[in-house]
Amino acid sequence: MYKLLALDMDGTLLGSDHQISDENKQAIQRAKEQGVTVVLASGRPLKGMQRYLDELKIDSEKDFVLFFNGSMVKNVQTGEIIHAETISGQSAKEVARLAKELGVNVHAFSEIHGLITPKNSEFTQHEANINKLTITEMDFDELEDNHPIIKAMLVDEPEKLSKAIEAIPSKWRDEYTIVQSAPFFLEFLNPKANKGVGIEAIANHLGINAEEVICMGDAENDHHMIKYAGLGVAMANAMEQTKAIANHVTVSNNEHGVAKVIEEFILAGK
Repeated sequence: MYKLLALDMDGTLLGSDHQISDENKQAIQRAKEQGVTVVLASGRPLKGMQRYLDELKIDSEKDFVLFFNGSMVKNVQTGEIIHAETISGQSAKEVARLAKELGVNVHAFSEIHGLITPKNSEFTQHEANINKLTITEMDFDELEDNHPIIKAMLVDEPEKLSKAIEAIPSKWRDEYTIVQSAPFFLEFLNPKANKGVGIEAIANHLGINAEEVICMGDAENDHHMIKYAGLGVAMANAMEQTKAIANHVTVSNNEHGVAKVIEEFILAGK
């Protein structure tokens, strides 16, 4: 019944040690052997996903990867981009001004400079470390208005960021897709970019209906794809609002929840 399985990475596919468990690897391989397309769908840049794609042997001309929370979707083997929605230098400057007003840190991903920030923080350093990126410190006011930016982010300690989120004027949600991908990350994307749109683009490309799709995640940035899927799954460790919109809640990322869903809904033929 199910032909496409889309997996968030951090908090879903990966355990707290940032590794894919043997149980998850084996179940994914069995799903692939049954003809299921497995897609990694992450807020990470592609560089921070590559080792996991390699581990899972997601490398054929029929395989796709969704990165930067759906801002980019490409064929893993050919490099063909089937979906791309980015923002601009002007947008990055607007988000930086908002960050200053709210008293939180900010960084962004430039197509030219990579990971950029006006001032490095432990949260930008965390982003760089997990994705093996170099940080470029620069004043966003130096960016040209049409400078290609993939996404901009407010980043800070969870309590401070939560207060900032409450203070963001509602008009911002009309101009951007705004999603929280971690307790310390709030992302500002093109309004046409989200994981749901990206997975739909892949499904359409492969001739797969939404009813034949399973999407799994743990955070707000997974909501669009969880709602899109025929079976939307939240992890036991997911945000409460994520569990509330899911069709099914499985065990946690540290209990091989991906493997359990594959066994229940794909290998068992449910």
